[in-house]
Order: sequence, then structure tokens, then C-alpha cells
Amino acid sequence: MPASMRNLRQMAIYLGLLSTGGSALMYYYMQKSFARTQYYKKALEQLYKDPEALEALGAPPLKVHFIRLTDKSNCVDVSQAQLKIPVSGTKSVGWLQVSSERNLSLNSWCLKEVTLQLHNGRSILVYPSTVKNATEQEV
Repeated sequence: MPASMRNLRQMAIYLGLLSTGGSALMYYYMQKSFARTQYYKKALEQLYKDPEALEALGAPPLKVHFIRLTDKSNCVDVSQAQLKIPVSGTKSVGWLQVSSERNLSLNSWCLKEVTLQLHNGRSILVYPSTVKNATEQEV
């Protein structure tokens, strides 16, 4: 018994909706998994600690947006992570460029550099901090 054109059309619509919903759900969970990583959290902590960067963005409130998964500058492997995290405030928008590497002996991520790149071209070094830490001050 051949399927009617109406039944085939309905099946195509349902399968299209199902695959679109599944793709959207997968995209959302991938974003959430990025947000749970240690290098992502550490970079945002450094941004929240930097008053110059927060002032340039016009924060609070600070909005952290989804990472563009298709952006080739977002690259994570076993030993290194490079991310561009989109952020915005009331004054400006930009992205947080994060570079970190994994310390295999401690099994943790260490930030190498965090820079706030604003859309107007201004760049603010967020980490390493310009304030000397306690070990540097003792020398």
C-alpha cells in the first residue's frame, strides 16, 4: 500500500522539527559544558576582579554570551585552550580572549593570558595582573 503524499509531507515536517530541536538542545548542552570548564571559570573570575575592564564594558550588569562554536579561534585540546568569550555591558561589547594550558602533574588548568578586546579596538590586559603578587614583592 503506497503512502499518500500528505502522510509523507507530515513525516518530513515532524522529522525536520525533531532534528532541529535535537540540534538546538545539543548546542545548548555544549555551551553549558564550556561554561563548566575550569579555564572558562578562571577567566571570568579574572574579568570580575579587573575594575578597568569592568568600567570599559559598563558593568555591572555584565552579560556573558554563548561562545561561537564555529569560530576557528576557539580551540581546545588536551594540553591547551584558546577561547573567545563574548561579553557585554551597558557601555560596550567585546570578547574575552583566553589562553590557558593544562598542568598535567596537578591535572588543572592554568591561565596564561586573558585579554578583553572591545569592539572599538581597545584592548585591556586582564591577566596576568599588573599588580605584583606576594612572591614578587619579597624579592
